[in-house]
Amino acid sequence: MRKVVVYIAVSLDGYIADRHQRIDWLGGQDADYQGEYGYSDFIAGVDDVVMGYTTYRQVVDELAPNQWPYAGLTSHVLTHRQETTSDDQIKFVNSSVVDLVATLKSQPGKSIWICGGANVINQLVEQDLVDEYYLTIMPILLGDGVRLFDRHEKALPLRLVSSSSENGVVTAIYQRR
Repeated sequence: MRKVVVYIAVSLDGYIADRHQRIDWLGGQDADYQGEYGYSDFIAGVDDVVMGYTTYRQVVDELAPNQWPYAGLTSHVLTHRQETTSDDQIKFVNSSVVDLVATLKSQPGKSIWICGGANVINQLVEQDLVDEYYLTIMPILLGDGVRLFDRHEKALPLRLVSSSSENGVVTAIYQRR
């Protein structure tokens, strides 16, 4: 069965965006560093990307305004808006993330990447539907912003399966126990 993976950058104090919804703080301690923090290895095992509309806007407005960065993958954007730009690469979906993930898991393929945002991720965490957490921890304390994890009703024990660091960025991969 396909794996559901949260792969996301987070500040050391647990935020995925600053208080103004910006992500321009992403990066390691050396601004000129050209590493990719394991992204190529990760993306090679993925063929579906799931994200909320806010994350989609951040990708097209801030991260990659001139070219969709997930070419070759099917991106599912959760929204209640009536979008007209769905195509083979980007599908705008008006359903719950839980239902979407259940549908994707029933289909053959590689891992399903839960790209963001916090609301999408937390709905899956609450239902214990995330198989792996791939956290890229940035060397910054934001103090406020969009928190990655909400409070949850029950504890979810995890197992650290891998960790590494480069340019002050720590990558930690956890799986459900």
